[in-house]
Amino acid sequence: MKSGASIALVVVALVAAVGGGYWLGQAGKAQPEHAATGAVAGPAAEATKKQPRLLYYRNPMGLADTSPVPKKDSMGMDYIAVYDSDDVDEPASANQVKISTDKVQKLGVRTEAAQLRNMDRSIRAAGRVEPDERRIFMIAPKFEGYVERLHVNVTGQPVAKGQSLFEVYSPELVSLQREYAIAAQGVVSLKGADSPAQLGMARLVESSLQRLKNWDISEEQVKALVASGETKRTMTFRSPVSGIVTEKNAVQGMRFMPGEALYQVSDLSAVWVVADVAEQDIGLVKNGSKASIKINAYPDKLFEGRVTYVYPTLKSETRSVAVRMELANPGLLLKPSMYAQVELPVSAKGQVLTVPVSAVIDSGTRQIVLVQLAAGRFEPRPVLLGERSNDFVAVREGLKEGELVVTAANFLIDAESNLKAALGSFGSALNSDTAHVDTAQAATKKIASVSHRADGVVDSVDAKGNAVTLTHGPVASLKWPGMTMEFKLANAALIKDLKPGAKVAIEFVERQPGEWVITAVQTSQGSAK
Repeated sequence: MKSGASIALVVVALVAAVGGGYWLGQAGKAQPEHAATGAVAGPAAEATKKQPRLLYYRNPMGLADTSPVPKKDSMGMDYIAVYDSDDVDEPASANQVKISTDKVQKLGVRTEAAQLRNMDRSIRAAGRVEPDERRIFMIAPKFEGYVERLHVNVTGQPVAKGQSLFEVYSPELVSLQREYAIAAQGVVSLKGADSPAQLGMARLVESSLQRLKNWDISEEQVKALVASGETKRTMTFRSPVSGIVTEKNAVQGMRFMPGEALYQVSDLSAVWVVADVAEQDIGLVKNGSKASIKINAYPDKLFEGRVTYVYPTLKSETRSVAVRMELANPGLLLKPSMYAQVELPVSAKGQVLTVPVSAVIDSGTRQIVLVQLAAGRFEPRPVLLGERSNDFVAVREGLKEGELVVTAANFLIDAESNLKAALGSFGSALNSDTAHVDTAQAATKKIASVSHRADGVVDSVDAKGNAVTLTHGPVASLKWPGMTMEFKLANAALIKDLKPGAKVAIEFVERQPGEWVITAVQTSQGSAK
């Protein structure tokens, strides 16, 4: 019995030893595994924590089309995944926008540094040639009479000073001449009479002579009358100045009344140019300033004049002020009523900080420029503007020298900035797939208003000008009918394989008002550019 019990105890001990060893072995193995797991758990959890969350898939051409699952567009291009981690790369400031370098290149974004410049510029205005009012002479007899004979019978005829224009007959003039002749004879006959009689007759002679002079009888004719004492039936009117007959109302045999204008003679050796200068520029125009004048009739000639008068009134219809310039007219090339293009140079007072005019986005209530902070990172910056030149505008506040401002496609970036702000306002709604799609569709409406698509046929390719002319079909996003027009290319690579007659599908944007730029092209063979 004892030996049987002993054997049972030995068996139990062996089982216990084997079980304990197995348990210790498993425990020994488990401990390193748990330790290793513990060592890896931190990074794995961190990696899991940073794993981007897929929001949706967007159209690769920027169209208003999204999908919760992967898909391809009509051109065979894969839709682009949009992750929640995109927010990690967003700028720290809410008013900044980050755009991929690929999109920057497609949009044709160009930048230029703000620089100090002298704002020398020219004021341009449209004007017209007018005769110098001080060189216009009217011939209007001061007595009643009849036109007896015309020596100058056509309008536009050049005349010299003192040249005969016409002869008149006037009963009043004949009577006055006889009165003068009788008075002159009386003076001669009363030489031996008393002094009062001689004095009275002399006064009558003087009075008659003065009346003749007051009637614009020439000094030469008066002297002839005094010398001869003979009364003439007609009197000749002569031109008071060398010039052109610009008006002729006299007709042979007609009767005229005192003060009636029969001829107008204008001296056109010097003329005026009257230009309408915009209200905002009139403060820069000074008397004595030089002016360069071009006339449409003589495109190869440049006339020089000088500002002589700034009119004191403003034309409310055009918000402009008339400015008068005087200039010589050699050869009488300048004709009254000709149109003129006037350029008035304006000197700057000193250097000011400037940016190109195209860099400014004017909303009507404020002006902003887009400042490039880094590659693909932009910031809208409100600025206070000053004077403008033809190509540049002064910036008084809001910008520093050397900062890069966007000069092309800036309004597209501004639209992108507004789009990201719209997406941010929907952040709380991005927790469900339905919200993802609704938000994306609402946001991509802005993209659709910026980017447009069309199918067409290439008519011609301008490799030097980096442009292509094509005939395209209707563009629904712009409500355009089919037409033939020229497009610029965002980069030179797009022109490859474009040949006249090729069928293409294009994506394009309006980089500047009236400048349509192709950002993507697909030929009929299906190769995306």
